[in-house]
Amino acid sequence: MAENQISLAEYFQQNNQRLDRIEQGILAQKTVFTFEDFCRYVGISKSWGYKLTSQRAVPHYSPNGKTLYFEKAQIDKWLLQNPVRTVAQLKNAVVEGQTK
Repeated sequence: MAENQISLAEYFQQNNQRLDRIEQGILAQKTVFTFEDFCRYVGISKSWGYKLTSQRAVPHYSPNGKTLYFEKAQIDKWLLQNPVRTVAQLKNAVVEGQTK
């Protein structure tokens, strides 16, 4: 095999990576997610997604009582809850007398 040729396995791996990037780009443009979209967007398994929804730990909608939908803006807000302060922010808070 010539140096500039790639194996069939490498070719499929590269194409799968390209497809994953395209799917992520399409997913990022959506404003409402299905359950599968939500799990893919957040990067969790379906079983963990079901656990989060059954515990009502993540904001979601169920218009017909069965199918789940998620608003991207709410999911982004949910993902960014409980920020961890940097050392600089903590030092600044101490200087300013904040305790939170």
